[in-house]
Amino acid sequence: MADRPEIRIGTAEREEAVALLGEHFAAGRLGLAEFDERVALATQATVRGDLVPLFADLPSAPAVVAPSPGPRDLAEQLLTLVPFVLVALLVIVVLRHPIALLIAFGVLFVAGRRAYRLLGEGRGPS
Repeated sequence: MADRPEIRIGTAEREEAVALLGEHFAAGRLGLAEFDERVALATQATVRGDLVPLFADLPSAPAVVAPSPGPRDLAEQLLTLVPFVLVALLVIVVLRHPIALLIAFGVLFVAGRRAYRLLGEGRGPS
């Protein structure tokens, strides 16, 4: 901000300074009276040099505290478990009744052949 302190500033720069002061206030670095005083000086500033003293004793970039991750909701937790449960069921069925795997492959084979015929792919030129 203090590259050339004599450069005039506009409303956008004053609003940015007030917003930064608000962040410092929210972080607890400024008391209410001091915040009000600095905001008043920021809104009256006409050149960059007027804003420099307002931030002289504050860190250049306010520390950003990352929000703690909230607990995942029950639906998301259950949805994560679905693939594992399905694989476990498949393994149990195949280990207890291996014939079920052969029946499933047979059903898929017959259904695939029927779909192939219904789509006309199995017929010769008409």
